[in-house]
Amino acid sequence: MNAVSYKTISANEKIVKKEWVVIDAENQVVGRLATVAARILRGKTKTCYTPHFDCGDNVIIINADKVRFTGKKLTDKEYVHHTTYPGGQRFITPKEMLKKKPIGVLEHAIRGMLPKNKLGDAIYRHLYVYAGPNHPHEGQQPKLININEIK
Repeated sequence: MNAVSYKTISANEKIVKKEWVVIDAENQVVGRLATVAARILRGKTKTCYTPHFDCGDNVIIINADKVRFTGKKLTDKEYVHHTTYPGGQRFITPKEMLKKKPIGVLEHAIRGMLPKNKLGDAIYRHLYVYAGPNHPHEGQQPKLININEIK
């Protein structure tokens, strides 16, 4: 029997070429931006994607303070956390969070789309979010991508 056999190549440090990507978040919807960023961080846009290996790129997001929400989410949505003390449940709306910590909105959305394990923690370390248009990663020569063109 002459069967053609193909080897399944699993990603490793030798195969994966990590790149640096800049995404401008100005006037972008939070959920759609987070989805694209999580896919790039995870490596799902690459042909060598392997679920158990970090094969994604480093993502820099600028202008995080200029993101937008659709509908009434800016005032009606609530982020909940607990201080671990009795009666320590705290609520904050995206409008308040954008004033207090503008990068927290995108970090929270993207972190929720990554795996909840050691791999997810390692992937999350490759995310850099900045409130303004400047970032200190010019030495890595990141390429600017338009998320409206990515599917």
